[in-house]
Amino acid sequence: MSGKEGSGGFRKRKHDNFPHGQRREEKENVNPSSALMTSFKSFQLELDTRHDKYERLVKLSRDITIESKRTIFLLHRFASAPNGEEILNESEVKLDAVRRKIKQVAQELIGEDMYQFHRAISPGLQEYVEAVSFQYFIKTRSLISVEEINKQLIFTAEDREETTNTTSNCNDKQPHTWSLKVTPVDYLLGVADLTGELMRLCISSVGNGDIDTPFELSQFLRQIYDGFTFIGNTGPYEVSKKLYTLKQSLAKVENACYTLKVRGSEIPKHMLADVFSTKTELIDQEEGLS
Repeated sequence: MSGKEGSGGFRKRKHDNFPHGQRREEKENVNPSSALMTSFKSFQLELDTRHDKYERLVKLSRDITIESKRTIFLLHRFASAPNGEEILNESEVKLDAVRRKIKQVAQELIGEDMYQFHRAISPGLQEYVEAVSFQYFIKTRSLISVEEINKQLIFTAEDREETTNTTSNCNDKQPHTWSLKVTPVDYLLGVADLTGELMRLCISSVGNGDIDTPFELSQFLRQIYDGFTFIGNTGPYEVSKKLYTLKQSLAKVENACYTLKVRGSEIPKHMLADVFSTKTELIDQEEGLS
């Protein structure tokens, strides 16, 4: 046993040689009003404020994700609803509620660098992009651009209390505006998640007797896949990871189109959805084994 080790075999620490009373006296002699302690207290306050803001943004992002998912579930009823306009109007109301949540995020980020809090709000923004692009596709059969999404995320102050407090400049009557820009990465990840919803729309539309929608979705998904392949491995890791899921969705839609083209006349319309669901399960099992 070396001299540095005690009788119990544990290595002594350097400060164990100092008596405990001396260390207690050193703590009591620290001046709380010194410049060093004042600096550390300001650092503590700044870190606590930033941490609290991060937690509030995480909660808002969860609310945005939940409401966006509910909007997507509502839009899936469009294919089977007798009146699709009511579904679209109801989805617009839900998306307005999501934008009010995003407005709170924009207010929290006033004077802050958005990228310092990007990990807190990124999941919610991706889900919002998925919901907005899904609604836009149902309306126009095209893909919404990131510029169009950012135009919808410019907010103005609705409370009159803020305008009454500004008595210094009477001529300045412009309302306060907040904006939150969706980053290109969040836009791409939201579009990649959109392909899964379009695949589900394809299966449900076939079950309702709509034979034209799967071929439209196949062309649309193929264009999105071609765009993602141009990015390849040069983009962020999350984008390249989503490419595999996108390829799965495209394969399922193309398989549905193949079945409709080759065996559509043999299978009754009310059984097509069951045939596609079983085939997609087989595709998932084969990809899991490979």
